[in-house]
Amino acid sequence: MKKIKCIIVDDEPLAVSLLENYVEKIPFLELVFSSENPIEALEFIQENAADLVFLDIQMPELTGINFMKIVGDKMKYILTTAYSEYALEGYDHNIVDYLLKPISFDRFNKSVLKARERFPLAEASEVSHFFVKSSGHQHRINFDDVLYVESIKDYVNIKTESQEYIVLDTLKSLENQLPANFIRVHKSFILNVDKVKSLNSKKIIINSEQEIPIGEMYRSNFLDKLK
Repeated sequence: MKKIKCIIVDDEPLAVSLLENYVEKIPFLELVFSSENPIEALEFIQENAADLVFLDIQMPELTGINFMKIVGDKMKYILTTAYSEYALEGYDHNIVDYLLKPISFDRFNKSVLKARERFPLAEASEVSHFFVKSSGHQHRINFDDVLYVESIKDYVNIKTESQEYIVLDTLKSLENQLPANFIRVHKSFILNVDKVKSLNSKKIIINSEQEIPIGEMYRSNFLDKLK
């Protein structure tokens, strides 16, 4: 499986630098080209393979909308712009998402996760970790270290072997980021099945002696997963 090859096109040097930094943090992305000049980006695309473009809309040499009209649907796009009025027009094209500047890493991360769903070869099984924002810091978490994820109102608690991370997110969003050995076992819990120590009809014991309830509607799917 190959990574998603991406390019960055933005006439603002600081914006390019920020996106380069963000891309570097995402293990399933590979930056193959970045430029402040959309004409240079078009030349690169003509000669090289790429999958995804982080594209500014308002650029002096060539607007992002015209850029997409030239390149067409052979690539997917995440629009990056300071002008929200361009969003509606942009969605007429092969757009994955629309990012309004200034772009936070949290928002960027959610956007590229949406992009990953458009690329069937870019599966989470090839990725060993993910990033979350907790207590004002970005934390890298290895999938293998996660015991379970619990929903707590508007937050989720990601419980690892040694620490807990309280994150402003939904269980559904986290479920889309986790690899195949994670499964929903309750409306409020996603469990790493590799951590199961024992179980009965109503609860699961994981290797930290933590008890996790089994929801009735999730039991059959969970037991099939264990097999």
